[in-house]
Amino acid sequence: MDVIPIKPERKAQLEEYAQRRGQDPATALDDALAEYLEWERQDFEQAVEGIRQGYEDVQAGRTQPIEEAFEEFRLKHGLPR
Repeated sequence: MDVIPIKPERKAQLEEYAQRRGQDPATALDDALAEYLEWERQDFEQAVEGIRQGYEDVQAGRTQPIEEAFEEFRLKHGLPR
C-alpha cells in the first residue's frame, strides 16, 4: 500500500468528515476523492464542449459586437452604466 503524506490539519478534517458519515477515514477519503474527480471530469468536459460550441459559432459568423454583448450583460444583471 502506498503512503501519501497528509497535513495534520487535513487529517483532522478528514477524521471529522469520516466520523460524521460513520465511515473510517480511508473510506471517507476514497469516497470524497471519487466525488471530486467525477465533478472535475464533468466540469472539464463541459468546458471543452463550451469552447467547441463557441468556435463553431465564430466559424459560422454567429457573433456580435462586444459593446452589444456588454450591454446585454449589464441589463441582465442590473448593473449601472
